[in-house]
Amino acid sequence: MKFDPSSVNALMDITKRPELVFVRGQGSWLYDHTGKRYLDFVQGWAVNCLGHCPAEAVKAINEQASLLLNPSPAFYNKPSIDLSNRITGASCFDRVFFANTGAEANEGAIKLARKWGQLKRNGAYKIITFDHSFHGRTIATMSASGKPGWGTMFPPQVEGFPKARLNDIDSVKALIDDQTVAVMLEPVQGEGGVIPADREFMKALRQLTTERGLLLIVDEVQTGYGRTGAMFAYQLFGIEPDIMTLGKGIGGGVPLAALCAREAVSVFQHGDQGGTYNGNPLMTAVGVAVFDALMAPGFLQGVQERGNYLSQGLLKLSAKWGMQGERGEGLLRALILDRDDGPAIVEAARDFSPEGMLLNAPRPNLLRFMPALNVTTEEIDLMLERLDAIVAQVRSA
Repeated sequence: MKFDPSSVNALMDITKRPELVFVRGQGSWLYDHTGKRYLDFVQGWAVNCLGHCPAEAVKAINEQASLLLNPSPAFYNKPSIDLSNRITGASCFDRVFFANTGAEANEGAIKLARKWGQLKRNGAYKIITFDHSFHGRTIATMSASGKPGWGTMFPPQVEGFPKARLNDIDSVKALIDDQTVAVMLEPVQGEGGVIPADREFMKALRQLTTERGLLLIVDEVQTGYGRTGAMFAYQLFGIEPDIMTLGKGIGGGVPLAALCAREAVSVFQHGDQGGTYNGNPLMTAVGVAVFDALMAPGFLQGVQERGNYLSQGLLKLSAKWGMQGERGEGLLRALILDRDDGPAIVEAARDFSPEGMLLNAPRPNLLRFMPALNVTTEEIDLMLERLDAIVAQVRSA
């Protein structure tokens, strides 16, 4: 099969795509239209937490598809009930609203916090977020994000999102006023360059928000569902937030997200929140299967062990090439380069022969790794071996 450039003209041109079409995936591997396979350490930006086409998800889709697809969110359905009970049973939250994307879940968190502010804080509406944060691509979540340049893309922004500096508690304190209702952050800033929040900072932030009567919202769209080695990243810090959002890994590859809140914060009234496809049984049935796989005995311990293994391998590679080390939590990690050749390395890895490799460079001087949580140590070794060769190839050129 040859790639025909004219065949993609009907697709809206929103990003630069290479001239290949993926047709099949299994585990850590993707196959394109020519039969070439690629070792995938991006996994749809941490979406495919069990790899491509995991047996658990395929089974759940096939079984649920023959039973019920979407009765509408105006009615209960069993998979959504089952998944909500699993999430609340494994976390500090009491209520769950299912959505389709992480951005939609974060929009819901913003709405819920503002509703709570109307009822509990005299109409307070401001939510303190952070420089270099990423919360989604809707107008409100772009406004909440601290990604450089986003403030000028689709003006005017939604107001009410002053930006603090991650791991600087004084910068948060300086922004609090009588209109502040919440603080919202990613436990690890993924798009910002895999920058973890400090343990001390998170504890201080929880103490500060409690003392000031503010909500603490954790955006775990990328860090939740085992990605950091804990089921939810907030558990690494020994704190309990008021609101949490989930996405990406929660569906293991299908469109699913969630807004979770403690009972005292669940103040939506009927009609305040909804969505045509939200909580549909097909997606939540997959969510149940993914949840059960991640909570199986020893699975999260394995994520921690493989995260440490990847970390050590990246450190060795960094030392060999005079790079700046690595950072991250669990299997969300970054290699900090000593020059801005991240995009060139990503392109060379994809074109590597006879088998390619998929990597991600959210910044020019950084590579991000988001493999399947069940990636094997042999696959990690293969990635590191090939990355070493690719760095040599790029830098010799």
